[in-house]
Parts: sequence; structure tokens; C-alpha cells
Amino acid sequence: MQNPASRERLAHQLGYAGLIPFVLLAIGCWVVEKSWIGDFIQGQLAYGIAILSFLGGLHWSLALTSNNLSAEQSRKALVWSVIPSLLAWFSTMAGGFGFAVLMAGFIAAYQADRRLFPLYGMPGWMLTLRLRLTIIVVASLLLSVIGANTRG
Repeated sequence: MQNPASRERLAHQLGYAGLIPFVLLAIGCWVVEKSWIGDFIQGQLAYGIAILSFLGGLHWSLALTSNNLSAEQSRKALVWSVIPSLLAWFSTMAGGFGFAVLMAGFIAAYQADRRLFPLYGMPGWMLTLRLRLTIIVVASLLLSVIGANTRG
């Protein structure tokens, strides 16, 4: 059996490593040649879509494997699990509001985690990690939009 402390450490390391594209793309919107900003925005949107969809997938697997949920809780968790992917997809069609849809999706995903993680029996540190990651992701998305609009 794996040591819980090493699993927590690895989850933190991988979670923070997953922020690297968000942060680098946000910085890029402020420092790259103006003709590249569109590529950085497209990359930021694509990565945000992938990660937001992943967050929904977490609930799909947790809802299917948790023995602690009532039938109603399982139904709600499974319904929620597809919403982040739908929001991510909708962000591609929202024109200039695509980033706002993504930011709202990440905030909504964290709020769902706050309600559902305790039901799954997730450790408390996971919510703290999710909050930190969400703050950095939303800030990166916002800084990308501001940078692109300021410089582009």
C-alpha cells in the first residue's frame, strides 16, 4: 500500500506542475511579439478546456467508485461530472466571452468539489490544493485576457 504522505506530495507536485502552461501562456500574452498573442490565447483556451473537462472526469470516476453515496447523491455527482466538459465546449463558441465561461467553469468546479469531496471521503488537503490551483488558473486566464486586450 502506498504511503498517504507520498501520495499527497505527488498530488501537490503534479497539480502545481499542471499550472505551468497556464502561467507561461499568461506571461506570454504580456511579453511575446504582438503577432504571437493570438497563438498564446488559442493555447490558453485549449489547455483550459482540457483541464476543465478533466475536473469533471474526476467526479465521474469518484461517483462510480464511492460506496458512501446515496442513489440521489450518485445521480447528482454523475450529472455534475459532465457539466465541466459542456462548459468547456461552450467556451469555444462564446466568442469574446470564452475565457469568462472558462473562468466561471473553474470556479463552479471548485464549488462542486467543496460539496462533493467530503461525500467521496476525499482527504481535507485535497480541497486546499484545489482552491490554490483554481485561484492560479483563474488569475492566469484573466491575465491572459487583459494582456491580449492591452497589447493586441
